[in-house]
Amino acid sequence: MKKNRTSDFFTIVSVFAFFVCILIQAVIPSFAASSPATNEEIFLWPGVAPGSEGLNLSEIVKDESEDPKIQSRGITKIGKPSITVFMPEQKNGIAALIVPGGGYTQNVFDKEGTDIAKWLNNMGIAAFVLKSRLPGEGHADARHVPLQDSQRALRIIRSNAAQWGLNSQKVGVVGLSSGGHLASMLGTNYDKKVYVPVDLIDEESARPDFMVLAYPPVSTNARIPQNGLEKTPLSPLAKQELYDEYPTDLQITKDTPRTFIVTADDDPKVPSENAVRFYMGLKKIGIPAELHIFMNGGHGFAIRNAKGAVAAWPELCREWMIEIGLFK
Repeated sequence: MKKNRTSDFFTIVSVFAFFVCILIQAVIPSFAASSPATNEEIFLWPGVAPGSEGLNLSEIVKDESEDPKIQSRGITKIGKPSITVFMPEQKNGIAALIVPGGGYTQNVFDKEGTDIAKWLNNMGIAAFVLKSRLPGEGHADARHVPLQDSQRALRIIRSNAAQWGLNSQKVGVVGLSSGGHLASMLGTNYDKKVYVPVDLIDEESARPDFMVLAYPPVSTNARIPQNGLEKTPLSPLAKQELYDEYPTDLQITKDTPRTFIVTADDDPKVPSENAVRFYMGLKKIGIPAELHIFMNGGHGFAIRNAKGAVAAWPELCREWMIEIGLFK
């Protein structure tokens, strides 16, 4: 019988394709398979996070809330950074990475994380709360650790957008306080090579499509010293080195995303001039931006502590999102 070479060729191609699929599944972490559930935690790295080799950190979660119905968790000793998923009942395709503050000494996970996620969910936006490593907890190349985790987190969201029913071209970042600094780091340094790629996910762009920054410290003289009350283990000097490495108001480029900024003029920790500098940097290059400086509000108002006029900022932000065409 004459051998069918065409049939043999397609058999070889099929076998090759099968092994390629197996290889891809081995390279891409299992979380890429299907849409995650609300409150599901997705770890950022398939193995040890870059620069964390040899560390043995046991995560510490402290809830400082006096009301058992309202959580107010601060998280430290983070060895396995992650994103926690909050999916709306009716998705509009938009996604946002939420970066909580905490002065780079803790993650203020609820007031500046899960609260923000629920607000975004009410608008149909899928939210992913970042739990990033802290630069003062022994990681190598510590000043780059927050940017490593935020780049990786946004790439995970974008690489899985189709499977999760999201638009890969509408993935933004929302950052508050030091999380606002990290969010602005991501918006201005999304393409900086701060870690060696570990899999195909790292081929995705880490550029946010929009930014929301709340009372962000962005410049080299970003913060007002707290008279020796700074939390350990990150010293004021080490923290200053991080801001000196990433003065994001000076790192704005023509590719920096459209930005909404809110702050209070009576902020005792982060002067409102930070927000002004970032806004002026955007304006100088012609990037659409909106800035709101409220007379009162202090620092860390987020949503739950926003009283008086500053409580209007979430609605103002929603209107801004409509104006820039994110949704109707």
